[in-house]
Amino acid sequence: MAEAPHGTITLNDGRSMPRLGLGVWQTPAGEAARIMREAVAAGYRAVDTASAYNNEEGVGEGLAGTDVFLTTKLWNADQGYDATLRAFDASAARLGRPSVDLYLIHWPAPKKDLFVDSWKALVRLREEGRAGSIGVSNFNADHIARIVGETGVTPAVNQIELHPRFQQRALREVHERLGIATESWSPLGRGALLDDPALAEIARKHGKTAAQVVIRWHLDEGLIVIPKTVNPERLRENIDVWDFAVDGDDRARIAKLDSADGRTGPDPMTATF
Repeated sequence: MAEAPHGTITLNDGRSMPRLGLGVWQTPAGEAARIMREAVAAGYRAVDTASAYNNEEGVGEGLAGTDVFLTTKLWNADQGYDATLRAFDASAARLGRPSVDLYLIHWPAPKKDLFVDSWKALVRLREEGRAGSIGVSNFNADHIARIVGETGVTPAVNQIELHPRFQQRALREVHERLGIATESWSPLGRGALLDDPALAEIARKHGKTAAQVVIRWHLDEGLIVIPKTVNPERLRENIDVWDFAVDGDDRARIAKLDSADGRTGPDPMTATF
């Protein structure tokens, strides 16, 4: 896995992925196409959706004819080898394209114990060229070790909750060792940390907003980041982060914001959906 200076990362399968994209969780289906067109106009070249977001049709419509790097995800109810293949077909149909750039298992759902079979189906989809790259989301180190041990195939990406108050250092070390790219969901901590005095001070120092500082922090940490918004002004603001960097002092201050109880979303080990 290698970084390039133009905002992309080379994954462990040799394919290139933009390091900054748009997340569309909670984006209304009826607004998705318009927002996709606005995002492309603003300069976004990656979009992250999922079957569970119920907006794949609008996303596909808005991205039709573009070369935007598109990610979607397998929902828990569709896990299992054959069910995964059917679910991929359904997502591809809704998106209006025969293949996607990245396909992820959305959650390990360990109580179902189907994520290994699902992973085998993703391997087949990659071999058939229907999924350019394959990965997982919300997997911990044990989940990753199991799918790699049983298939010999390492995920290209693990998309996890990650932000300054929940920095996931231990899991990121596992990713680094295995060559897995770390992708941050809820990268702004659902907005809860943007009033933090340290971030506000760093933002003033750089003439940027706190959100821009946090997005830049993800990039400077070597992460892939997918902030979400339906606000056209924030769409443009969130991508306007290439003209500065957080320095060593900034990063040291942000490191102190990390908290063991900083998680804002479900715990993958106990989530029951």
